[in-house]
Amino acid sequence: MTVPLRQFVLKVHSRCNLACTYCYLYQGPDTTWRDRPARVEPATMRQVARRIAEHVGAHRLDRIRVDLHGGEPLLGGPETVLAYARAVREALPGHCDPAFTVQTNGTLLTDHALDRLAAGGVRVGLSLDGGTARLNARRVDHAGRPSWPAAERAARLLARRGEQYAGVLCTVDLTAPPADVYASLLALGAPGLDFLLPHANWASPPPGVRREPPGRRPRPTPYGDWLVEAYDLWWDSHRTSTRTSTRTSTHASARTSTRDVIRVRLFSEVLALLLGAPSASEAVGLSPMAAVVVETDGSIEQVDSLRSAYPGASATGLDVFHDTFDAALRHPGVAARQLGVAGLADVCLACPVVRVCGGGNYAHRYAPDNGFHNPSVYCADLERLVRHVAARLCDMEDKHRCSTTTPH
Repeated sequence: MTVPLRQFVLKVHSRCNLACTYCYLYQGPDTTWRDRPARVEPATMRQVARRIAEHVGAHRLDRIRVDLHGGEPLLGGPETVLAYARAVREALPGHCDPAFTVQTNGTLLTDHALDRLAAGGVRVGLSLDGGTARLNARRVDHAGRPSWPAAERAARLLARRGEQYAGVLCTVDLTAPPADVYASLLALGAPGLDFLLPHANWASPPPGVRREPPGRRPRPTPYGDWLVEAYDLWWDSHRTSTRTSTRTSTHASARTSTRDVIRVRLFSEVLALLLGAPSASEAVGLSPMAAVVVETDGSIEQVDSLRSAYPGASATGLDVFHDTFDAALRHPGVAARQLGVAGLADVCLACPVVRVCGGGNYAHRYAPDNGFHNPSVYCADLERLVRHVAARLCDMEDKHRCSTTTPH
């Protein structure tokens, strides 16, 4: 069954002021960004807004998510971001509640920009590799200069902004100790984060790892080991905070929670899936894809991560001036990502953790000989994480059972 689109990733600017060494978009095989206008035009904004409103009305959606992206979306200043958000908000029917977020590298954020974005109801997410200069050494500008001083300033400004701070996206780097990454982001006051695996596939394996052909379980599992170590830090901090809250006043507990605990989306998703809830992330689980990208020229595309596979992998051939978002739902690539378990490779169907792993990120399944009908190139890493999270859950249940049955 087709699922309507609920997440619209709107490109505000198609260029970036950074040249991160691992960037799959500007350092990868797809160079179509060069042929697109640098900044979205007002007429394109209005047409995108009309198409979103049309889709929302046709499917009676009461809530959508609008992510304003780049490149670096603030290269044109906050006003372009605000104009796009305003165009969408004004076009939507009254029954729909949109949530707006801009995802930025932080180098152009100022107090004034944050004030303007807050007034326009736009939350702000940061892309960082950690909370120190050393951890962000790969994030440099086009002259090779570090972006960290400006990014750190942005992180500290956002830490004082409460709900306006949407959190941090952090790409896993095997050379960065998980404890350093986790502790440094906690110290920066990030309210939440998501750990992202580097975009890789069977044709272009992930950094630092040699992968065997699809269909065999590769070993070792360095990315799984990294995530397991980070998970234990996160899990244990939650357990400590929970125990503290039972021994202190509500006010003191709130202080502890803010200081010592952070939301980690990947880990929460795996936990929820193990407990029977549906997924809300493309990284794991079997929920149908419900996101679409609109480029600065109005082209409708699948998610950017597909560009790491081969040139044109994200293209649909559609645009908002001639096509509806329902037409995008009928595109074979979009339809394939709404198939759930029916769209997985045989080796995935035989795996006991498939309903949690979900085959992994769709882009990470690509191989030149058979496209995306493969397990993730991170298959073994994901299994390592899922089994570890399950074991920690079982351990907690066993301890709880013992504490309620043992006489005191």
